[in-house]
Amino acid sequence: MPTLNSPLKMGDLELKNRLVLAPLTRSRSTSARIPTEVMVEYYRQRANAGLILTEATVISEDAVGYHNTPGLWNHEQVTAWKPIIEAVHEQGAKIVTQLWHVGRISDPEFLKGKTPVAPSAIQPEGHVSLLRPIRPYVTPKALSIEEIKEIIAQYKQAAIHAKDAGFDGVELHAANGYLVDQFLQSGTNQRTDIYGGTLENRARLLLEVVDVLIDVWGAGRVGVHIAPRGDSHDMSDDHPAQTFGYVMQQLSQSHIAFVFSREYEAEDSIGSELREQFSGAWIANEKLTATSAKALLAENKADAVAFGQLFIANPDLLERLEHDLPLNSVDYNTLYPSDGSDLHKGYTDYPSLSHH
Repeated sequence: MPTLNSPLKMGDLELKNRLVLAPLTRSRSTSARIPTEVMVEYYRQRANAGLILTEATVISEDAVGYHNTPGLWNHEQVTAWKPIIEAVHEQGAKIVTQLWHVGRISDPEFLKGKTPVAPSAIQPEGHVSLLRPIRPYVTPKALSIEEIKEIIAQYKQAAIHAKDAGFDGVELHAANGYLVDQFLQSGTNQRTDIYGGTLENRARLLLEVVDVLIDVWGAGRVGVHIAPRGDSHDMSDDHPAQTFGYVMQQLSQSHIAFVFSREYEAEDSIGSELREQFSGAWIANEKLTATSAKALLAENKADAVAFGQLFIANPDLLERLEHDLPLNSVDYNTLYPSDGSDLHKGYTDYPSLSHH
C-alpha cells in the first residue's frame, strides 16, 4: 500500500517519495524575470518533497501577467536557475519547471503597452491581480494562426532552455484560465478556424505544445497541469467531463509522465473519472490534509499528492504530514513582497520543527 514516503517511478522520473511541491507564484525574481539567490534557499528547504514543480515560469516577454515572475527565454535566466536546481538535486529531489503563458490574464502595463492575447477577443471578468490602482482586465487581441505557431515555438525554446539549465523535465501549465486553458474551454474560445469550434480543434494548441515538449524531453519527462473545475479567471466550458476526458485520452496516447489535477474531491468532482482515462501518473492537489492525502495514496486514487499553501508555511512538510505533527499557518500578507520589502520575509523564514 503506497504511503507518502513510498518511492515512485513516474515516466522517466524516479522520485524518492510521493510528496509534491505544487507550483506557487511568489514573485521573488527580478523585474528582468531572473531568479534570485533567495529562491535557492526557498526551494532547498522544500526538497524533502520527491518532486518540486517550480512556480509558473514565463516562456517569453509577451507571456507575462504578474510582477517579478521568473522566465526561461534568455541565457541570464537559464544561468540563474542552475544553483536552484543544484540545491534541490543535492537533497535527492527532482525539479520540473512549469511553462507558462498567461494569455488574456495580463495588462498592457506588463507588456510594454501591448494588448494581451487570447484565442478570442473576450474580456475577462474581474480585476488585474496585484496591480494598483485596481483596474479591470482589457479586451484581449485574438491571435492569428501565424502568432499561435510562434507561441508554440516559444514553448519549444523554453523547453530547450529548461534542459540547458539542468531541470529534470517540464510541465505545461494548461490550467487556471491561462492561455492554453483559454483555447481548450468553450467559454473563452469562439474561433472558427482549426483552433476553435470542435473539441478536437480547441484541444489542438494544448496537444501541439505537448508534442514539441516531447520532441525536446521525451514523453517520460513531460507533465500537464489541468484545472477541470474552471473556477479561475472567468473560465467556463459547456461539457467539462467530455472536454477534459478527451484531453486525458490524447495525453495517454502521448505516454507523458504525469497529469497534475487541481481538483479537490468534492461530490461533483470529475477528477476520479479523468484519472481512469489517463494512463500515466496522477498527482492530486487542492485542499488536501494529511488524512485525505494519505487516503488518496492508500486507495490508489492518486499516485502522488501535491501541497501549496501548507508547503509555503511548512518547509519540512513531509515530516509533519507523516507523523501528524502541528502545522504552521500561512501569513497571507507576505505571499508576495511589497515594494522594497525583505524578500526572505514570509518566504524562507517559516520555522521547521528542528527550530522550534
